[in-house]
Amino acid sequence: MLDIKFIKQNRAQVEALLSKRVDDLDLDKVLDLDVKSKKVTTDLEKLRSDRNQISKQIGQLKRNKEDSTALESDVQKINDLIKEQTEAATSLKENLLNELSKLPNLPDPRVPEGGKENNQVVKTYGEKPVFDFKNKDHVDLCTDLKLIDYERGVKLGGAGFWLYTGVGAALEWALLNYFCTTHFKDGYTFMLPPHLLLNANGYAAGQFPKFAGEVFHLKTEEGDQERFLLPTSETAILNVYRDEVLNEEDLPIKAFAYSPCYRSERGSSRTEERGCIRGHQFNKVEMFHFTKPEDSEAALHELIGRAEQLMEDLGLHYRTSLLAAKDASASMAITYDIEVWIPSMGIYKEVSSISLANEFQARRAKIRFKRKGAKSTEFLHTLNASGLATSRLLPAIVEQFQQADGSVLVPKPLQPWLGMEVIKLP
Repeated sequence: MLDIKFIKQNRAQVEALLSKRVDDLDLDKVLDLDVKSKKVTTDLEKLRSDRNQISKQIGQLKRNKEDSTALESDVQKINDLIKEQTEAATSLKENLLNELSKLPNLPDPRVPEGGKENNQVVKTYGEKPVFDFKNKDHVDLCTDLKLIDYERGVKLGGAGFWLYTGVGAALEWALLNYFCTTHFKDGYTFMLPPHLLLNANGYAAGQFPKFAGEVFHLKTEEGDQERFLLPTSETAILNVYRDEVLNEEDLPIKAFAYSPCYRSERGSSRTEERGCIRGHQFNKVEMFHFTKPEDSEAALHELIGRAEQLMEDLGLHYRTSLLAAKDASASMAITYDIEVWIPSMGIYKEVSSISLANEFQARRAKIRFKRKGAKSTEFLHTLNASGLATSRLLPAIVEQFQQADGSVLVPKPLQPWLGMEVIKLP
């Protein structure tokens, strides 16, 4: 969430940055609500002061055994006004908070304006594979090698689901194991969060209320708290420290989590959405940093480097792109995508998004830290990165490493767990 004080003091700058990702931006409503809220608060303070003064006069009259009826009537009128103004103040604050929660994060000055057509490729690793035989797409490869059973996946969960089976399930798990082992070895705290989250988690992450329709909401009993299926472990890790004040020496906190991710978004019948490229459930390992503001830029580069290194260790051809303002998450100041090459589609597909939110999420989640010797607290900065998501990695692996005889070479980091160097036709 943006700071209303910053908006008021830097309106021109805020409008210039937000115009990169918001059409027809109008801050008048937010600023008008703030003015009204301040006025009602000032009026309340005046009323309470007046009530205190009159109450003192009433006390003096009673001590002198004089009539205080008129003043007591005045106090009652003031009490009625205070009740009315308190309700108005509460309503205005809620409306202001609601309007502020609708505003996206300020894009970093480096972020291009507009949509994905303005994304900037900042790095390319490796070369697109060239085949001297008729190459297959991942659906045919996974079917022929019995890695994924698409038909039975649909039978179990409906459209948008698939079933890893046999060596395919082992390949998927080898990827997840490789990522988790790497992050754990490098000192990241391993977390396995709940898959059912309270709505407050979605709000703190910046996903609610605007994107509440993109998750699966659960039916609850009357009086029970509303819950949803986590769309990404980012939502859970952020909220581990919600409403807390951390000490400076606690930072940075570097964590990672594995979880399935559940999305209500639906794929399409287009070729680029076939197989397991887009679905309602997929596996992902998520990295997360809580840092001091002055350390967040270095943390961003660390996360980019980690995601890229995983891709390079797997031997996959990929590119890294700086996302334009309208193509990135509204909660993030800057986002870089790691995009893997899918030969049969002739396009790159995102397997990791690395993002810096600055204090936007921390302000919503009320996560602060206190510097040593300081009297006041500050909002910290948050960052997240997929490390990595697998639903597009497996298709990329089988397509990029396919052989003329229909077999697939196994990336070296996965060979020890999988126990094989080549996945052969059954």
